[in-house]
Amino acid sequence: MRIGICAPSTPFTREDAARVTALAFSTYPAAELVFHDQCFAEAGHFAGPDHERCAAFVDMANDSNLDAIWFVRGGYGACRIAQDAVAALRSAAGDKIYMGYSDAGNLLGALYRAKIGRVCHGPMPADIRRADGESAIIRALDWMLHASPQALEQHVQAGTKHAAFNLMTLAMMVGTPLMPDLKGHVLMVEEVSEYLYGYDRAFFHVTSHLQSAGLAGLRLGRVSDVLENDRPFGEGTEEIARRWCVKTGIAYLGRADIGHDADNKIVPFGLATSSAAT
Repeated sequence: MRIGICAPSTPFTREDAARVTALAFSTYPAAELVFHDQCFAEAGHFAGPDHERCAAFVDMANDSNLDAIWFVRGGYGACRIAQDAVAALRSAAGDKIYMGYSDAGNLLGALYRAKIGRVCHGPMPADIRRADGESAIIRALDWMLHASPQALEQHVQAGTKHAAFNLMTLAMMVGTPLMPDLKGHVLMVEEVSEYLYGYDRAFFHVTSHLQSAGLAGLRLGRVSDVLENDRPFGEGTEEIARRWCVKTGIAYLGRADIGHDADNKIVPFGLATSSAAT
């Protein structure tokens, strides 16, 4: 399997790319990782200007010699290119696996909306920087190469549609041309580095938009590195999620094993429960 790696948001380093490549070679020698040079470009916050990030993704997605596209890391920037990028895709893009999370959710949502490829919320090469990050890299490769059931989030079941997003990314996506139809889906959300009032506000926004979307339910992933406000918020993260689900009539289904950490499990979008499924 040849896996193309590009940076729709923020840049990576060649040193970390070498670490990921060495780990992949030692654990899954059948996986050839192809890092686009654009991963290492820098233009302020971004991995190159918008047109460069867009072109790198489009070139790799349209390359029939690549079997998967792996987004190198999150940050910010994917929403600025997603609509134009997806519009430029050709038939070869439809045969690929696409994997990432966090800000990459903008592209995952746009691809899923356009019914292009096999879209998965899952680890990215940047997870090599985390404690025990090697396990996240291995999990992603295990899924892309072997469709290992052990890599899946435990609640992903055959016959049920699923989707997963970072909550703040999803809050910015609802109501835009990037937002997919999630009717009949179990939606999983996670969050990192937000004040609880911001997390509460994002839940209000998302559930208000999706209360008539026909969701099968919502699961809450990990909410980590919560920022400390000048006074206690008075509710926990799950209490907030439950309250907004009750208020908007969305079934709250419990917790999900996803998050901004090395334990982040894989959630294929739609009915797919293996990387070979459609």
